[in-house]
Parts: sequence; structure tokens; C-alpha cells
Amino acid sequence: MRRTLVSIDVGTTKVCTIVAQAHDEHRLNVLGVGLTQSKGVDKGVIVNIDDAVSAIATSIEKAERLSGYRIDTAYVGVAGRHVASLNSRGVVAVSHPEQEITPYDVGRAVEAAQAIAIPTQREVVHIIPRAYIVDGHEGIRDPVGMSGFRLEVETHIVTGEVMAIQNLIKSVQRAGVEIDDLILQPLASGEAVLTPEDKDRGVVLVDIGGTTTDVALFVQGGIWHTSVIPVGGAHFTNDIVYVLHTPHNTAEYLKLKYGTAIADADAVHDDDLIDADTLVVGERQQISRQLLGEILQARAEQMVELIYEEIQRSGYDGLLQSGIVITGGAAQLPRFDELMRDMLGMPVRIGKPTGLSGLAESTDTPPYATSVGLLYWGLRHGQSESPYRGAGQNGWGRASIYDRLKNWLREFLP
Repeated sequence: MRRTLVSIDVGTTKVCTIVAQAHDEHRLNVLGVGLTQSKGVDKGVIVNIDDAVSAIATSIEKAERLSGYRIDTAYVGVAGRHVASLNSRGVVAVSHPEQEITPYDVGRAVEAAQAIAIPTQREVVHIIPRAYIVDGHEGIRDPVGMSGFRLEVETHIVTGEVMAIQNLIKSVQRAGVEIDDLILQPLASGEAVLTPEDKDRGVVLVDIGGTTTDVALFVQGGIWHTSVIPVGGAHFTNDIVYVLHTPHNTAEYLKLKYGTAIADADAVHDDDLIDADTLVVGERQQISRQLLGEILQARAEQMVELIYEEIQRSGYDGLLQSGIVITGGAAQLPRFDELMRDMLGMPVRIGKPTGLSGLAESTDTPPYATSVGLLYWGLRHGQSESPYRGAGQNGWGRASIYDRLKNWLREFLP
């Protein structure tokens, strides 16, 4: 029986809703896409619920009209500057009389790893087991069924601000949709554009959004580090507005039509000028393509430097054999991957969603990595009972910690 899934990506520049049917764990048939300009969202955080609800409802309506499917629930991405992460370790003694490790022992170890001080204004979004250690033996992916006296688990814990998460939940629910699960956006994007081999060999996923860039490091098959950089595709456009004194819509057009991340003087002639509007109504100006390229290259270089600093800060820079995969809207800026490759000396490729049919031509590009990835997350890790349904009515409506641990283990254990 084919399963129908829905994703909603509430970003700073766009809201995207996708309806798809699952053929299997690796293929999706896209039935409908609802894309609309985002409102009420700044740097990934909702700042005006009414505007956000309006944009989300419009996106949902478009997807319903195109797919003919009534949307009741959806997988929703969460991101923004409020998201933070840390690594933690939990240790327990194996409880089985014959020292055989059971899922109960794994759950106790994960729960022990979560016993850390988290400020009251923050909420756990994900707790992801990275690796297990049995009696000092490291690098174990699945300890269930093994024998041992002492079980340790290394986890990656992602948290977000309670108010930011609650406002996102309220906005989606007020648009008439319950939430199947909240998923960290770079984790979702990784489902769409990374292969298991990438994650095993070590890879950096760079998802460039409108005003923020998500960085996620995958090593030995799991996620080891996540962070958010406060620079995105909109900053390229803003730089053009500031330097060339042109309207925002004109700057966006210039970026998409003539933009490049490497200003190559030899490829541009002195008379290669672009006629464009100025900030004064009715006035026109001649813009040098070389100058436009220099503006974009300066911002692109700064972004690459920030990404490199984050990789260095993680401490895992020596474990990234698969290099860097860039996705998101700004990943389409011509020669951005080439610039990053030259600056960092690492393999770099552009990540695009794969395994799509139906309306695939609408969603197989980098800007849709998160939206498609949310569908794959739901397909591969989805749970029947969501801890987010009913939030905002009687408290958070969250499942008990024991139920959430069972869900996490169901996601990350075979």
C-alpha cells in the first residue's frame, strides 16, 4: 500500500508544501507542490503569527489544489539562529542477568545522556545516538543482542528555544494542519542529498537559506555537529542594493541573471554593461558585470570563511573524506562550488534531491532539498504517534520522556 506524505518548509524567503506518494524507501512520486512567498518569518523564526499563518495556509491550499489530496498532517522543518546542539555521553550497567544488551538498556543509556543541564527556555528537538561503546570497545552501531557489562552511548542533542518552536507549531496548526514531527532542517536536507557512503566517509552538508546557512557534519553514518551561520542568499542581494543603489527586485534579478561567485576579469569586456534601474524613479544606470561579480565574490568568500571556521570549531575537520555538499537556493550561484573548492582544498559538489518522479522537475533542484528531505525523513523514520499534536491546547501536548525515547530508538536502530 502506497503511503502519502506531506512536508511543510517554513523559511525566511519561501514557504513550500509538498504532497508525495512513497513507492519505497528511496523513491517518491510528487503529486503537488505549493510555493508562496514567506511572511512573518525572520532568520528562520516566526515574528508575526498572523502573517506566517496566511503564508502557510496559501502554500497548503496550492498543494491541495494541485494534488487533489486533503492535507491533515505534515512533517515540518525547524531551523533558525535559536537552534543549538551539543554532544553528550550516557553510561549504564547492562541489566540482563546474562549480560545481553536489550533495547531497554539502550533506552536507559540514551536517557542518561540526556541528563544534562538544559535551560528552561530551551526544548530538545532531537537526541540522536551516534555510536555505542560496550566494555570499552568503540564504534559499535547497534549493540542490541551483544554481550557486555557496561554500555555507553554517544549522542548528538539538538535544542531550540521553546517560544520559537511553540510559535512554529501554533502557526502550522492555525493553518489547519497537525504536525507529524518537527525535524531539524539540515538533518532533513541530508536525507535528500547525501548518500549512506557520504555519511560513513565523513561529509559536511551546507544548506544555504535566505538569511541563514545550516552546517551539519556527518561522520561514521551519523550526525556529529550542527550549527547555524547568520548569512544567507538574501545577503548577496542586499550587497547589490547597497553598492549599486538599485531597487531590491532589480538586485535580485541581476544576481539570478548575471551573478557569479568568481569575478573573472578576463571573461568580461569593458563594454559589457547592464542597463538597470536606480533608486530614483525613472532614472537608469549602466552596471559593469565585473563590478557585479566582485560584489558577489566578496560575500561568497566571507560565507566560505565562516563555514570553514565552523568546520574547524567542530574538531572533526580531519574526518571528512567526502568533502562538502552544498544545497539550498544560493548553491545555484554559478561557480560558488568552484570558489569553495579553491579556498578550502576539499571536494565540493552541489546536492540535489534524488529518487523523484511525478512533478519531479519542480522539486529536483537545491532550493527544495529541505522540503523533499522532510518527506524522506517521514518515510524512513516516521512515527505513528506524534509528540507535537495538540500542542498549544493543554500545555505542549508532548509525549512522555519514555515514549519519546522509544520513538528516538525506533528512528535510529534497525
